[in-house]
Amino acid sequence: MFPKLVLSLGLLLAAGAFIAQPASAKIKVDAALMKSLDPDNDGTVDMNEAKAAATAEFKRLDKDNDGTLDAKELKGRIDKSAIKKADPDNDGTLDLNEYTAIVEKDFKAADPDNDGTLSEAELKSKKGQKFLKLV
Repeated sequence: MFPKLVLSLGLLLAAGAFIAQPASAKIKVDAALMKSLDPDNDGTVDMNEAKAAATAEFKRLDKDNDGTLDAKELKGRIDKSAIKKADPDNDGTLDLNEYTAIVEKDFKAADPDNDGTLSEAELKSKKGQKFLKLV
């Protein structure tokens, strides 16, 4: 009885630790992630694939379905100062065009060889990880 209780408690704590990972946790770049971001299976993510993933993520994050993302919906992805910079209409939210503009900027920053694609190695970089938070 006691070993089962200890095992159950251990599994519960492990699951809680996984769920409670901070937003700053590194995003694992693996085959599953690449499959979701790279539908043409060429081993890289191009700008069109990035924008498609960003659009899907925008829709998923827009919990109130108002067509914008506020700081609460973007928590852990970008901070308030970045939202302000990307918000030319100063309404305190990002619409899809404003959001994809950030994605495009972060994509380009994560592409140091300027080949228009992000490889797995580039996605694992600090700038690649910043990009991945948005898609």
